[in-house]
Order: sequence, then C-alpha cells, then structure tokens
Amino acid sequence: MSPVPRTPHQHAPELRAAAQHLGRRRFLTVTGAAAALAFAVNLPAAGSAAAAEFDARKITSDPFTLGVASGDPLPDSVLLWTRLAPKPYETGGGLPAQRVDVRWELALDERFRHIARRGTATAHPEFNHSVHVEVEHLAPGRVYYYRFRVGSWVSETGRTRTAPPASSRHVPALTLAAVSCQAYHDGYFTAYKHLAEDDVDVVFHLGDYLYEYPVDAAGGARKYTDRVLPAHYNSETVTLEQYRLRYALYKSDPDLRAAHAAHPFVVTWDDHETENNYAGDVSEDEVPPAEFLLRRASAYRAYWENQPLRRPQLPTGPDAQLYRRLGWGRLAQFDILDTRQYRSNQAYGDGSHIPGPESDDPARTITGATQERWLIDGWRRSHALWNVVPQQVTFSQRKLDLNPQAKVSMDSWDGYRASRDRVLAGAKAARVENLMVLTGDVHVGYAFDIKDNFDDPASRTLGTEIVATSIASGKDGAERPANWATFTQANPHLKFYNGRRGYVTVNLGEESARADYKTVPAVTVPGAPISTAASFVTEVGDPGLRPA
Repeated sequence: MSPVPRTPHQHAPELRAAAQHLGRRRFLTVTGAAAALAFAVNLPAAGSAAAAEFDARKITSDPFTLGVASGDPLPDSVLLWTRLAPKPYETGGGLPAQRVDVRWELALDERFRHIARRGTATAHPEFNHSVHVEVEHLAPGRVYYYRFRVGSWVSETGRTRTAPPASSRHVPALTLAAVSCQAYHDGYFTAYKHLAEDDVDVVFHLGDYLYEYPVDAAGGARKYTDRVLPAHYNSETVTLEQYRLRYALYKSDPDLRAAHAAHPFVVTWDDHETENNYAGDVSEDEVPPAEFLLRRASAYRAYWENQPLRRPQLPTGPDAQLYRRLGWGRLAQFDILDTRQYRSNQAYGDGSHIPGPESDDPARTITGATQERWLIDGWRRSHALWNVVPQQVTFSQRKLDLNPQAKVSMDSWDGYRASRDRVLAGAKAARVENLMVLTGDVHVGYAFDIKDNFDDPASRTLGTEIVATSIASGKDGAERPANWATFTQANPHLKFYNGRRGYVTVNLGEESARADYKTVPAVTVPGAPISTAASFVTEVGDPGLRPA
C-alpha cells in the first residue's frame, strides 16, 4: 500500500487567520457587509443570549415557509431542523435581529397523542433563525413524528426515524435513496414529490444542494408566469447573506419541503454550494486563497444553517468537518466523504485531459491525508455487512472517448488516480467484501462495477458504484445521451447509463442489494410521472451488478 501523502492544499494557518481576522474595510471590499458579520462579529454559540428576545406573538404570517427536516439518525438520537422566515426572500427572513423561542415536539404517532420528547430551542439571529435540535434518549429502530411551534403558528409535521441498535446482527433490510444536483433554474423538483411518497428509510444527498449561479425573475427554465422572483437572485452568490437567501429560494420549493418532511436526510456537499469546481482553497477564478476562503466560510456557514446537521459539523470560519460515519446495525456502515475541502488542485485544469505525470503524482489527494486514513481505519474496524461510501464525484474510471490514450475528467477520481489506488488498496487490506460507492455530480445515472484494474475487464470486481442522476440540473436530459455508445464501449465496467432526471433507491439486504433507477421524462414542466428505468442486483460476497 502506498504511503499516505501530505495534502498539498491544506490551508496554512495564516490563510485561515486571514479569513477570520481581516480588517473590516478589507472585508467590505472583498465580500460585502453581510460576510463581515460572519467573522468581524464574535458569533455566540447556540444557546447564548447575545440578542434581545422577540415576542413571537408579533409574528403575523407563517414563519415555517422553509419547512422542517431531520437528519443523521443514530440508534438513540435524531437531529430536527427548521428555520423561521415569514418573509423568506428578504434579508433576515422578515424577522428582527432578536432571538425567538421555538417549541418542539416528538411523538410516537402522527396525531401527537403520545409525546416521546418535547422542549424549547432558541432561534438565534446569528444563525439566521435556524434551529438544530439534537433529540436524545430515543428508542432505536422506530419511526417518530415531529413539529415546531412559534407563537400561534404550528409547522407541518415531519416524519423521521432512528437507526437500529449498533450491535444488532439481524436487521433484515434498509432502503435508502440517493439524490444530487438540484439547479433551481434548470427545472422543477418533481422527483422530490415522488420521493416524498416513496417508502425509504433515509435519503443521502450527495452534493450540489444549491447552485451559485444567477436565477432570473422567471425562475429560469421554470418560466414562472404567476410570480416574479426578487432581483437580488439574479446574481452569483458570494456573501453570507446571498447564500442564505439562495437557500431560502430552494427550500421554499414545495416538493423539496415534502421530501424533507417525509424522510431523514444525510447530506454532504460538492462544489456548487460554494463555487463551481473549487479545490480546497483554490478558486475556479484563481482569486487569492485568503480572499476565496472568505467566500468559502460564508458558504459553509449558510450550508450548516440550512441543513439538518449536528453541532460537530458547525464550521469554524472556512473549515468544517463534514465527513462522518453512521451505522445501521450490523447491516451497513456509511462513511460520508467530503471530496472538495481537502483536495489538491485539479491537474491540467478542471476539465477533461489525458492522465499524465501531473495528475498521477502520488502526492495528490482528493480526500486529504487525514480523511483518507479515517476511511481506511474505519473499514478495518467495521463489522458491517455492507460498507457504503456516500460521496460526490465519479469514483470508477470513466473514459470519455475511444482513443488509445483516452481523456478523463480531472475533477473526478480519475484526476486523482493515486488517491483512488490507495483507497482501494485499503479496502482490500481491510477485507471489505461488499463495498458500495454512492455518487452524484454528473447529472446522469450510471451503474459501475469497481474493478481491481479498470483497463482489464477480466480483473477482480471489488465493489459497485451507484451514480444518482440529478434532480433538475441539466434540464430534461435524454434517456440515451449523445455519447451513450462511446461511453458504454469505452468502459466495459459501465453497466447502465441514462440521462433523465430523478433519483435511485437501494435496498440493502442480508443476501443482496437491489438498485432501482427512477426517472421523470421532464423537469421543465411540473407534474411529470415517474418510472423505473432499470434495476440491478449485487449479491453478498459476489460483487458485480446484474440486471434484476
């Protein structure tokens, strides 16, 4: 196994210091007054009382316009989320810079006749009036219902669940959904409406929850005729306030709200939550690292405020530990990765290129050395039947043409082949038999066999990769994209390729796993039906995908 390299773009202490302590005048010229709030002000921790209390009885319109959510289920705990925003498209959400008390309830039944836990949380203006409640001392492996109250207002009811006991050897099955890439301006989130009605235990969001690009008054491809979006959305997100407002736009979508209310989510980011194709502290536009870290800190802060994430994921300036591990009894271990924050800069630019000495430098990494060790050490200690890795960019080799020296994407694991080799060597050393990688990013559905040698179709299959298509990004797409024949011929380990929008469900069982690729024919018009484009099975102890 190759030695673990140092991360070339780990942030020097002076860069982090620059992001946190730049003078106020420089802050205002770089990222605006809203971003200055994130660093120039010494933000209080949740539960403090820096701001005055607001009388919730003065809230005259629904404060729960962004819905409710839950996430990161543990055997005895779940995270509940909401954010108060009676005027979601306005700075501050229509509330003054004062704290608001929010009551919450968790029940065994949908009518809340049997309350399991209840309490009061504080929505702080410093956290944009978001609420993150870590409910503990719950029963493992059961469904709960939850809601929030502010003044006379009651939120919609959310449904969540806890994981089975960590030591449980007989968890018969788990059904997960994988989703990614939801560009608001490219179409409706119709797939989420169907996912909200689907029977799944947990949803993994694999990145690009929002896009930093401008959204015009008509909502882009949505072509609104019954509403006009505010002009401030028609610019790229850079400041903290711009990111906050963009989340308000996305989370006000009724189909996304429905999916969050129906299922617990486990989230990780990719690039567009901050900036397209950034790498560590390197901006796509090559702005100075200290300046880019200001933007990254704003993006990370807004991400945490608007997602069902626990306190350990709360950013410190431009840094946040998003990679983490969850379990589902002895059935599955989930190692959620972050392949953006710690990666080396893309070789030969961030597009497609023939691999060469620069991209194959053993010192290059897509995960960073610490996260790489954490992943492999976790496999060594794993007692799970299935070891599942939810992450962002295509893991398997993906040749983009039929030339003897084919181009590959420098932004995917193909641009970091030494990093991929170390990870796969770690999986083999840990004797991981049932490896599954979940991927987003590319706006298509793929099914890959993960090969010991991708250039030798007869080599050992080490696992499977399930790539979820986008929710909306790329607009309607096509069942067979123009490059379908090229990709399937160039990549014999590619078992499925579909360019429609939708999501994928995976049922993990004690004997096999089944993946169902679900697609809609259009997202540029609302209300499209959903169908299953293809289904595949992989057997326990015999990796490789076969048509179901």
